[in-house]
Amino acid sequence: MTVNEVSKITGLSVRTLQYYDKIGLLSPSGHTDAGYRLYDDTALERLQQIMLFRELEFPLKEIKAIMSDPHFNRQKALGQQIELLKLRREHLDGLITFAEKIRKTGVKTMDFKAFDTAKLDEYTKRAKEQWGSTAEYKEFEEKSEKRTDADNGRLMNETMELFVQFGKMRDRDPADSEVQAQVKRLQEFFCENFYNCTNEILRGLGKMYAGGGEFTENIDKAGGAGTAEFVNRAIEIYCK
Repeated sequence: MTVNEVSKITGLSVRTLQYYDKIGLLSPSGHTDAGYRLYDDTALERLQQIMLFRELEFPLKEIKAIMSDPHFNRQKALGQQIELLKLRREHLDGLITFAEKIRKTGVKTMDFKAFDTAKLDEYTKRAKEQWGSTAEYKEFEEKSEKRTDADNGRLMNETMELFVQFGKMRDRDPADSEVQAQVKRLQEFFCENFYNCTNEILRGLGKMYAGGGEFTENIDKAGGAGTAEFVNRAIEIYCK
């Protein structure tokens, strides 16, 4: 879909979608010959997740950090979002009942229970802690705060260049010493620029790379078809 078509079906302005791209929250899947942004199903799925977080009033900065976390689990996040939305509905139903009571009977007592959001606030707090409680997440967030848009663009290019190099090796055995050295470079790159990338985290990244969707598509686009799966197999060997 073009950016205008996405704007029509989502209700988001074209300017908002352009801003999401600018801050690295939602990149288009490609561009037309004229340079207009294009979005595929994978990008639209990510946008749905972003919009759910926005409905729950999460700041864009937090949404970006949460969804960039290598531990981010879309299904788990969706379950928590559903629970938060139910709690919000419960809160709104209580306010509606309270307002209708005032309209019918007037205010007899100073009852403010309907305005209590403690339950919703507590669940939101716990959900955020689960999404961002690891030391790696906090390190990622701290480093992200210090980077400019230019820094983020440079890191993105350097990351993809690592996968370009993997692509040049994908006809080799993933246990090959040069391939394994490239995996080490990948891990060291993440440690230096994002967070302490342990073998456990690296293995999780490998599975995510080969799991389909946006990551797989982007890596295969950089290194050639099959690169994402090749990287995953090389990482598995490295971590053993």
